[in-house]
Amino acid sequence: MAHLLFDLDGTLTDPFEGITRSVQYAMQQLGFSAPPQTGLGWVIGPPLRKSFPQLLGRDDLTEAAIAAYRERYNQTGLFENQVYAGIPQALDQLTTLGHTLYVVTAKPQQPAERILQHFGLAARFRAISGAALDASLDDKAVQIERLTTRLQLPLQDCLMIGDRDNDLLAARRAGVHALAVCWGYGSDAELHAAQPDGFCRQPDQLPDCITTLLAARLPA
Repeated sequence: MAHLLFDLDGTLTDPFEGITRSVQYAMQQLGFSAPPQTGLGWVIGPPLRKSFPQLLGRDDLTEAAIAAYRERYNQTGLFENQVYAGIPQALDQLTTLGHTLYVVTAKPQQPAERILQHFGLAARFRAISGAALDASLDDKAVQIERLTTRLQLPLQDCLMIGDRDNDLLAARRAGVHALAVCWGYGSDAELHAAQPDGFCRQPDQLPDCITTLLAARLPA
């Protein structure tokens, strides 16, 4: 059986309201005009240290923007969020099939844990790996490597599941398999360019998608 590493934002939950409103708040606090929410979906997934320099057109205010973002997000934004329909049932079915579940997210550890606990998902995961408050874990490949080393997980038995190319490319750099999910914030072009081992179109298809991929990719 496999070790399944799930991304959080755009894979397990839809955080659009909380993240985009908090980005707008941060930009306004720094005196910038914020784009409309509809134009901010692309910031969901990658580390904020990559997104804010693009939003602000400069990189010297990145840490100030992140601090302002967290001021709102950690109080309000993290719960402006919803679990994708079918995810709890899919996770339960995967556990019944004998797989072990984990979360690997670019979100800092504490808000990641709070979100999963709030929505009743935390107990389904053996471990939750969030990023550090500084930039030390902004590379998700480093997170995967730390988790697999700490828990002594064989890389050939691990599968990263995510909705953005940073999830899929990190999996490749860390030496684990990757499954792209198509209900999050990565475009079809972005996901195909990352060349994952497989694709899954809907949350309720996850058990079948994973079973098919593992049968083809993992050793018997």
